[in-house]
Amino acid sequence: MKRIFLNTLLLFAVCTINAENITKYVNPFIGTGAVQGGLSGNNYPGATVPFGMIQLSPDTREAPDWGQASGYDYNDDRIYGFSHTRLSGTGASDLIDILLLPTTSGNSSSAFSHKEEKAAPGYYQVVLKDDNINAELTATQRTGIHRYQYPAGKEAKLILDLDHSANKGSWNRRVINSQIRIVNDRTIEGYRIITGWAKLRKICFRIELSQPIVSSTVRDGGRQHENTTVINAIDLHGVFNFGKLGDQPLICKLAISPVSIENAQLNMLQEASHWDFDNYVSVADSSWEKELGKIQIKGTELQKEIFYTSLYHTMIQPNIFSDVNGEYMAADYTTRKLSGNEAHYTTFSLWDTYRAAHPLYTMVNTDRVADFVKSMIRQYDYYGYLPVWQLWGQDNYCMIGNHSIPVIVDAVMKGIPGIDIEKAYEAVRNSSLISHPNSPFDVWEKYGYMPENIQTQSVSITLEFAFDDWCVAQLAKKLGKEEDYQRFIKRSEFYRNLFNPATRFFQSKNDKGEWMEPFDPYKYGANGGYPFTEGNAWQYFWYVPHNIPALIDLTGGAKTFEQKLDTFFTSTQQSGHLNDNASGFVGQYAHGNEPSHHVAYLYNYAGKPWKTQKYVHHITSLRNFTTTPHPAMRAMMIVARCLLGMYSVPWDFIL
Repeated sequence: MKRIFLNTLLLFAVCTINAENITKYVNPFIGTGAVQGGLSGNNYPGATVPFGMIQLSPDTREAPDWGQASGYDYNDDRIYGFSHTRLSGTGASDLIDILLLPTTSGNSSSAFSHKEEKAAPGYYQVVLKDDNINAELTATQRTGIHRYQYPAGKEAKLILDLDHSANKGSWNRRVINSQIRIVNDRTIEGYRIITGWAKLRKICFRIELSQPIVSSTVRDGGRQHENTTVINAIDLHGVFNFGKLGDQPLICKLAISPVSIENAQLNMLQEASHWDFDNYVSVADSSWEKELGKIQIKGTELQKEIFYTSLYHTMIQPNIFSDVNGEYMAADYTTRKLSGNEAHYTTFSLWDTYRAAHPLYTMVNTDRVADFVKSMIRQYDYYGYLPVWQLWGQDNYCMIGNHSIPVIVDAVMKGIPGIDIEKAYEAVRNSSLISHPNSPFDVWEKYGYMPENIQTQSVSITLEFAFDDWCVAQLAKKLGKEEDYQRFIKRSEFYRNLFNPATRFFQSKNDKGEWMEPFDPYKYGANGGYPFTEGNAWQYFWYVPHNIPALIDLTGGAKTFEQKLDTFFTSTQQSGHLNDNASGFVGQYAHGNEPSHHVAYLYNYAGKPWKTQKYVHHITSLRNFTTTPHPAMRAMMIVARCLLGMYSVPWDFIL
């Protein structure tokens, strides 16, 4: 029997028929800005559809960076335009592609007010105050649709900026090449190739306009070209003049493709062939209604707003990465084509999402899970190992562990149809043996742990590898591969080699087997140069998810385990600088980042379920879960980890 653990905070059922209008409860502004020194959720309010390639939203910074990872910050008061791709809920910024800005003055930004701004699933509206332009946005999977109402008597202009991106001071980000081509007076095409957190991304686009272009100026750095058909450069800005439109709006459709301009045109032809903006809004709303309506809850209006906004955020990514004709850019930069009705996906933020979001997908998005898994396996085919953190089809190696493995094994063990199980096993097995960045498996098997002087973040990596290996062992056992099962189940116990009986914590060793001193369980690490990843020894102590009974024994029994949990949730001691992701504290519990999220549920294993209920209720009552724009956490985490309480699922898929 498969075991699924559900939090009793809210009563819900997985449904196939919607009982009410669900999208009205979604507030896309939740999580879009920090308050009182906390963390922003790094979410955006713009238009997208479930798991779509397009995320069309305003950028409130000229060069968004880590603190505005999605391009938008609720605390800002200027908009620099509307770009078509972005990340949601991440700790770093990238994408931010193909920016449009309507203007009458030619200014490259405009003031705006939240009093003249609205957002709903698949729809965004704002008044650009400097030129008094009402801008509306909606989307299909691969096409963004804009409607701009210019003031009467003013010249209507549209800026196209191919240089606009996330901060070029991060990740050695730079535009490699770009093109603007005016096909006719209602059509613009082009592309840009940019490198950054994701390497060498190609984004091709096609723009179709409801009004004819009267004149154009394209700027290549410091040079201007008037009414020129095509320009290729690395710093391209186009200004397109439509004259005075009176009361007629300008509707702009912009389709993208990672493969070719021809595919962008095909994407638009299939998804956005007409000019009825309101119809696109309605279709986008219906797509969200279908997805969100899979779960019906009973609760207050406030609870529903929190719940459905959180569920909405879990369904923004991963993103479809194949075009309507089945072509996609593979991890080796070649164009490949899918067969049948398959879809290829990207944006696998796996250190964040394997813990609970992907188990949630196996329950409410089962029609997509096989494609998620096959997309990961395709990277293995072309790259040599499964994704660590895949973005725009390329691995950026961010974070630690090999957490495609639990996602794939979980899907197989739950019987998700459409997955080649032998191929899946080949991918998870070999990705656990072939060394790659942060994953030196020869060191892992030689020492039975990661020595800190050889591999930094050693304690966190040891604990997370042990869980990944346990997942491989379960699939090996299912397939009758006894020798592999014994190898990986042995590796899954390597966490024991870093448990120090003297300190009662997991602690780093060097390659001579010596405990590394000094040791401070309250001191935080970041992403290198310390044994712990974005956390401390207190937060990582609880990370033996595949063998909680053994962790209880190591701790000294159920009573001692309970007492240590009590200390964890009540101790406010700090030591040195906190990691930037540490926020939402309940004692040492830090709700602003992943390593703590499962810990409240561990009271269940100590025979104290009422304490799990107590702390889960307390955590979900934090200011993190208010309906202001300022929850100090990544909102993508909320539903999958706390409101539904599914953190247990990844390691409880067995029998």
